[in-house]
Amino acid sequence: MLGLLVALNASLAAAQEQAGDLDWRPQVAVPAYTADGPLIRVDQGHGSLQTIDGRYAGFAALMRADGYRVDAGRGRLDAPGALDGVAVLVIANAASSENGSRVSAFDEAEIEALARWVALGGSLLLAVDHASHGTAAEALGARFGVTMGKGYAFQSVRNDVTANLVFPRQALGDHPIIAGRGGGEGVQIVNTFTGQSLKGPDGSTVLLAMSDNAFEAPDLATLQAIRQRLRAGEDVDVVTAELARPALPAQGLAFPFGAGRVVVLGEAGMLTAQIVRFPDQPDRAPYRFGLNTDGHDDRQFALNLMHWLSRLIP
Repeated sequence: MLGLLVALNASLAAAQEQAGDLDWRPQVAVPAYTADGPLIRVDQGHGSLQTIDGRYAGFAALMRADGYRVDAGRGRLDAPGALDGVAVLVIANAASSENGSRVSAFDEAEIEALARWVALGGSLLLAVDHASHGTAAEALGARFGVTMGKGYAFQSVRNDVTANLVFPRQALGDHPIIAGRGGGEGVQIVNTFTGQSLKGPDGSTVLLAMSDNAFEAPDLATLQAIRQRLRAGEDVDVVTAELARPALPAQGLAFPFGAGRVVVLGEAGMLTAQIVRFPDQPDRAPYRFGLNTDGHDDRQFALNLMHWLSRLIP
């Protein structure tokens, strides 16, 4: 969820501040719930920077405007009562342990506890960005039958690349999340802001289908190298054959799991509102990405997927 500007301009890395756009205050004309809506819990116990008072403040604000209750979970997922009363658990960009003791953000006991909870009727939204987030969530995703690309998904555009992907209507799946409940809730176009690709289990619906010319670079340095060589005029087929691999089929998936429901996204920034500031360049305008930008239906997509996960949509 770095956004293309941040991801591909490494020279800016020491002079930028990425944060939630706390000035973005969404409104929902007709909230799904007027009081005491279902509880959405955002996991903050596994190293994620996507907190409800930080980078995921925009997500929390949109869901609260729609009538949901939103809180943060800071403990283990297998602790007694950890998910009591939770309608939807959101895990966005969990991170590997800081001490290097484990690559996975979740140990086996937590993964099995979460799988049991979903199978018994819980709902999970798992949003997992570009490297290194895919590695940290790989074991959890695999438990639900999801394969993660674990790199940086991109498309070639003339003599350049873009990691900010656009999914027009023909790339969107046949699913209630895309259709909504009627009355103008249908999703026509979705934008994502630098993530990975995914492959779902049998029976899953591809919500966001990757194009035939989508690739995945294993890391940011390789993505930057691809960009430099394409800008220098090298052949795209030669460069991508050497440095990238074909993307997996999707950047968004939905499927049942036992009695529960699961949505997995290969990009987390599309569900919130963020801003990048440049403190050493006071005349430079901040760069916004996510729900606080125009030209897409990401806001309706976020509402629809939560309506489906909370079973407002059958």
